[in-house]
Order: sequence, then structure tokens, then C-alpha cells
Amino acid sequence: MSHRPDSTRWPSPARAREGDVIAHIDLGLDEQAHPGINGLARYRPETAGPLLDLADTLLHAPHPTLTPGERELIAAYVSDLNSCTFCCASHSAFAAAQLPAGMPLVEQVRRDLDAAPVEAKLRALLRIAGAVQRSGREVTTGLVEAARAEGATDLEIHDTVLIAAAFCMYNRYVDGLGTVAPADPAGYTRAAAHIVAHGYGAR
Repeated sequence: MSHRPDSTRWPSPARAREGDVIAHIDLGLDEQAHPGINGLARYRPETAGPLLDLADTLLHAPHPTLTPGERELIAAYVSDLNSCTFCCASHSAFAAAQLPAGMPLVEQVRRDLDAAPVEAKLRALLRIAGAVQRSGREVTTGLVEAARAEGATDLEIHDTVLIAAAFCMYNRYVDGLGTVAPADPAGYTRAAAHIVAHGYGAR
């Protein structure tokens, strides 16, 4: 997931022309300027609304205990496990913008969760998220009890599973339609500023 489709226009490489078709279907727009889920949201606004509202609830809306940065980190971690370039780059930037340790921590978590300098509770929740990415049935009683032992609440466990499951869907949506994932990190950084300020649900 990313931001509302009109919130940030991404820079278009010189080779891109208005109407170029890169995705598996013709989205009827410049896909370089509206990459990833942004172009899909413009193509099918009827489904974009609920999808983006769900992302806002899971990642941006107030939460009793998990910060937006921690929730974005879960989304980035799952997206990385799914090799979804656009979602991983987007949510890594969104997490980095909202975590005190920034992008170095995000990259450490993605590279080696066991060695990353995160709190034990968050590490246990990320392990649950990784299990969901493989299969919902990979979430064992042992993983849940380990998270509880580190102080995780039932709500945190619930929301971790839902974020992970939702991002498996978002990742497959973005990649299943062959959308563009820009290589330039500047667009993701600009999108992060919008997300921090406005979230996903602002219409």
C-alpha cells in the first residue's frame, strides 16, 4: 500500500510517455507517475477506498500500544519477505519516518530479525508476522506464548496477524497486476511525509 493516489505525483523517467502500458492491464494513465497501488487505486476507486481505509486503520489510526512506526515496520517486513519491491520500499520509508532509529533499523530488521536491535516484544510480534507470511497455520501456540511472555497483549497479537495477512493481499495485488516500482527512493520519501501528516484515509 501507499498513499491516496493524487497526494504525490512521482517523477517520470524520460522514457515514460503518458498512457504507457507497463502493468498487465491498461490502467489508462502514466504508470511511472502513479506507480504501485497508486495507479490501481485510480483505475478502480470503488475498491481503493476500502483498501486504503483498512490500511489507515491498521497502520495510522491511534492504537493503544503499537506506534505507527512499529506497525509500518511489520508491513515492511512482510512485504520484504514477499519480495514486493513497491510495498517494501514504501512501507520501509513510512516506518523509517516514524521510528527514532530510522532507516538503519528498518534495514537491520529486514536483513536479520534475530540480530536487529529491537525490543523483545516487537521481535516476537515480527516473528508471528513472518509465520503468517508463510501460512496462517504457521502461527503456533509457541509463537503466541513467546510473544505474551514478552508482554504482548491479545490486541497486539491480533493486529500483527491482521497486518501481516493484509499485506500478503496488498503485495499480491500490486505484483499480480505487474505494477511499476520506482528505483528512485525520493518518491518514497515524499510519500512518507504525506503518510505521517495525513495517513491513508484522507479523501
